[in-house]
Amino acid sequence: MTEQRALQGLRVLDLSWVRAGPWATRLLGALGAQVIKVEWPAPGSQHYTGRIPFAGQESGEAPNLNNSHWFAEVNANKSSITLNTGTPAGRELLKQLLEVSDVLIENYRSGVLTRWGLGYEAIAQINPNIIYVSMSSMGHVGRDNTYSGMGPSHQALSGQTFLSGLPDAPPAGWGWSYMDDTGGMYGAMCVLAALHHRNRTGKGQHVDLAQVAVGVMCTGAAVLDNTVNHRPARRPGYPPGNRAHWPGTPLLNNYRGPTVAPHNSYRTAGGGYNDWCVIVCSNDDEWQKLVTVMGDPIWAKDAMFGTVLGRLENQEEMDRNIEGWTVTLDKYDLSSRCQEAGVRAMPVQSAADRVERDPQLEERGNFITLDHPVMGPKVYQNPPIRASESLTTSWSPGPLIGQDNREIYCGLLGLSEEELRERYVDGTLWPKDLPSEAYSYLPELAEVNDARQER
Repeated sequence: MTEQRALQGLRVLDLSWVRAGPWATRLLGALGAQVIKVEWPAPGSQHYTGRIPFAGQESGEAPNLNNSHWFAEVNANKSSITLNTGTPAGRELLKQLLEVSDVLIENYRSGVLTRWGLGYEAIAQINPNIIYVSMSSMGHVGRDNTYSGMGPSHQALSGQTFLSGLPDAPPAGWGWSYMDDTGGMYGAMCVLAALHHRNRTGKGQHVDLAQVAVGVMCTGAAVLDNTVNHRPARRPGYPPGNRAHWPGTPLLNNYRGPTVAPHNSYRTAGGGYNDWCVIVCSNDDEWQKLVTVMGDPIWAKDAMFGTVLGRLENQEEMDRNIEGWTVTLDKYDLSSRCQEAGVRAMPVQSAADRVERDPQLEERGNFITLDHPVMGPKVYQNPPIRASESLTTSWSPGPLIGQDNREIYCGLLGLSEEELRERYVDGTLWPKDLPSEAYSYLPELAEVNDARQER
């Protein structure tokens, strides 16, 4: 790492799991914080499951603790230690780590860490300057504080799932756990705000972030529409899908923006799942520019398409004719032609499109190739931030399980080699029933097996 990163010198202890918490710490790591990921490498952990893609899956290789693409991506920019926090010896080591850390991030259910003797009040006795960020589903206060949940349930409980879809169909939901990533960004925001407070006052604090409440924050426009206009989020003609107005319903100026046409996604050449292009004309002048781009077709000169109101009333026919043209062009070529003429247009992109074909993201450096010691070179996301005086790029692939045990326990906490070895033997740093052959980068494990057999 380089000294040019903004959070250089900050130490973060990462007790989070799945995605929301790890995403917060991933961002902090890219900004320069030393993030120590605490893991217990038991089979069934988040490192590997049968449903998560991993290296070698197509060739029949079995998943292990170091070949999960998903885990490596979400835990880039971090160190890794193993620790069984369910044992007294493990909790004692964790407390020693908290003594020398600035931040703790956890996303367990409310009350779990308190029962382990690791709640904020207990940790503040050890380190009063600690910034302790909790990222549970419902928060640590309130009637439902003990509830647990994941990204999709947070989206549903916050109302986002209900807001998606088409007016003549059930809510469509989301294809991705959007609230995991959004919750992670809010988690990083909590840390930065608390750091600023500590810099001014010298005091640490507990920050209680409710993931469902984060989702509610994303529904502000719908809440305002209901509060001020008394319009529910599900009503005839709304949500209108890709359109600004759903054909055959009363014209309403919805909060999504101006009620105009064309305002839709159109099939493009190739006919693949993502071969579409979005085209929007916000006024009559932009419509005439689109007509020119299309080659001045005869149908577009009909008077019924000459005004916004006329196009809204006849948009079914208009959309069919537009798509008759768009299906002849590649989505990137189509969007470029429209943009050059002053017409709003963008291609619909898959994840692969964004990584491999999006010229804007490429020029901004949104992706970086990092060499994972087991899986080899892989593409990782960079934070969507560029700063003139500090680096913001990802700098390290996801860590190997326990790769930093010796550095952290012996170098940071001052354990002796014998004490480190003993913690392996007694099951504090490695499960007694987990074979160690695949983890030869941990030389201490070679002696541990012999010691366990002797006992």
